Amino acid sequence: MNHIRDGHPGYAGGTVIIRVGSLNPVKLGAIRAVMAARFPQADFQPVSVDSGVSVQPLGLDETLRGAKNRAREAFADCDLSVALESGLIPVPQTATGYMNLTACAIFNGREMFLGLGPAFELPSEVTRLVVDEGLELDPAVRRAGLTDNARIGYAQGIIGVLSCGRVTRMDYSQPAVSMALVRMGL
Repeated sequence: MNHIRDGHPGYAGGTVIIRVGSLNPVKLGAIRAVMAARFPQADFQPVSVDSGVSVQPLGLDETLRGAKNRAREAFADCDLSVALESGLIPVPQTATGYMNLTACAIFNGREMFLGLGPAFELPSEVTRLVVDEGLELDPAVRRAGLTDNARIGYAQGIIGVLSCGRVTRMDYSQPAVSMALVRMGL
């Protein structure tokens, strides 16, 4: 397992312990779906950690810090730790001025590897509730009348609601994990 910690991108086989900085089954599923292909013998261990940022991050810096903090906090007795953090980031030329984006951080105990996923624009009312009123995304989506599910982030996510199920939060989160693995050579 030291080949991962020492920064060598190759996978030599055997069990790799990967701690996931969240108990959210959707985040765990997205991370497992991507990383199991590179580490078929991986043992994925979800752990509850604090992001150290706002419950609903605003801006790319805060979103990346949240992912990095979660990955760093999750790292203990493992080969790698992985975390996802979603946030609203300012994007020029959009109708609302913001897009929702997911960042991934993978930590090997020494170095942090980052990746970003695709981004999409939320409905104007949801963006207003998050940015102007400081609501977390789940309650903002409910208050805007888009769902009755109090924990949409643990289900299909807002992307699932807006896309009528064509894209789920798990689908949407996987590219961020893939992009973080690129610099690792995996």
